[in-house]
Amino acid sequence: MNNHSHSPAAAEAILADLTAAVQHYFGLHIREATPINRGWLNLKWHIRTEEGTYLLKQYNQKRFALYDPADLAVAFSEQARLHAAGLPCPMLFAHDGRFLLESAHGERFLVMEFCEGQLVSPGKASQAQMYDLGRVTGRMHHLLNDGSIAIAGQKQPQFVPPERAQRLAHWHSVWQNVQHAGKTELQGFVEQQIIATEKLELSPFEALHSGWAHRDLWVDNLLFAADRVTAVLDFDRMKYDYPQLDVARAILSCALDEQLDPALARAFLSGYKEVRPVEHGYLTTRIQLLWYLESVWWITADMDRHSAPPARFAKEMIWLAKHLDSLPDLLGDL
Repeated sequence: MNNHSHSPAAAEAILADLTAAVQHYFGLHIREATPINRGWLNLKWHIRTEEGTYLLKQYNQKRFALYDPADLAVAFSEQARLHAAGLPCPMLFAHDGRFLLESAHGERFLVMEFCEGQLVSPGKASQAQMYDLGRVTGRMHHLLNDGSIAIAGQKQPQFVPPERAQRLAHWHSVWQNVQHAGKTELQGFVEQQIIATEKLELSPFEALHSGWAHRDLWVDNLLFAADRVTAVLDFDRMKYDYPQLDVARAILSCALDEQLDPALARAFLSGYKEVRPVEHGYLTTRIQLLWYLESVWWITADMDRHSAPPARFAKEMIWLAKHLDSLPDLLGDL
């Protein structure tokens, strides 16, 4: 997702401010900074210094307002711990125990290791890459849920599946908005969501175990070599939720082209179950939960104006609404 929130002059001014901040906090003299045009609103640069090459990430004020700084502090601390434990994720620079720092002009930023690797296109991962992604995801979930993160009292997952009536009311509202906007080409997509919501069995969700999860495990946040994961990126959304959503999100993002490839899903689960338990028929319920969570984000009366990443997510939700019933047959014992 290219960033169009700053003019070139504004981005240059932010970079100048951050260049001074990086030197102040870490003694790093930035010799060259190359923009990385990915992500929503936040600015990123591949920076070269005499000491090495790193990544500089600025947090746009509009996007930062969507986060709880305490949640981000936990996420960055966990990323540092995961890196130290050998998980492939970027090392973060800290100053006085803090990772998220502020420049003289109030820009919040991170400095981290620059990780080598390639992005894969949605649905185009190889079986070897999927196997290693499963293994890495399982290891990540094991570390995140080893008791190191203190929990005060009873922790509730970030996503609490709504009752069917509540979700149907939402979809009927979206359908009316589509009608009022005269977007007849979108009506069928919304109707598919209504039908799938009416038919979906919700009770299996009650048996799922909650825990800490990455919560943004899709192709734009993964770097690969030929047959392995070189980096899991962007822990900003990490929270207590359902780790199984990471499994479903990664498989859907990496293994759904025009159809969901069961061989790629099997490869992922083969790696995952080396670290975490996977029972018979594991994947169907997890993918259904992901659809129940994400469909309302991407199937909207404005979905005809989606940029590339939201359009991809909407495509996934449309495919899932059509195939929720047939997932057990497609996935078999997965």
